[in-house]
Amino acid sequence: MATTKKTAAKSTAKKTTAKKTAAKKTTTKKTTRKKAPLVSEGNFVNLHYKGTFTDGTQFDSSYDRNETILVQVGSGQLIKGFERAIIGMKSGETKTVTLAPEDAYGPTNPEAFSTVQREQFPADYVFVEGSPVQGATEDGRPIFATIASFTDTDVTLDLNHPLAGKELNFDIELTNILSEEEVAAMVQAQDQLDATQQTAPAE
Repeated sequence: MATTKKTAAKSTAKKTTAKKTAAKKTTTKKTTRKKAPLVSEGNFVNLHYKGTFTDGTQFDSSYDRNETILVQVGSGQLIKGFERAIIGMKSGETKTVTLAPEDAYGPTNPEAFSTVQREQFPADYVFVEGSPVQGATEDGRPIFATIASFTDTDVTLDLNHPLAGKELNFDIELTNILSEEEVAAMVQAQDQLDATQQTAPAE
């Protein structure tokens, strides 16, 4: 009878050891988490932004249009400082950056001014310094400018970009980095649209 008890005790000890071994195996398993993709050159991304001057005045916002913008990083669609700011961001991330003129729309070019005759404008045109105007060159190319100053006979136009020479603040919200599948579907949809437009009869 004593032998039977020892055998039972050994059996119990083996079971206990087996449980401990199983427990050790369980704790040695590692869970591999996928890292969230980060924006890199060539990615297509959706984002929201709000642009303000240094005094807090807003000059543009995608939030006001209730629609994100879709851009391809590195394609030249964005000013260089803005593009550098979104590289390395992940979906859902927000960021605020301040861009010097050199990283935004460039410094003001003192040679980008032109003086035209006041009579080239409609007779009832109301001249206001700083207001935007649009015209065309002799060969039909559009011209966008700002009225820098005017007299009874002449109007001086500033042909610089309206935001040239200004330090700008941007609040950026990266909403999505498109996957390869999403990009392929987008390209396919655009190809189909182009094909439809090409085959449609002219009005």
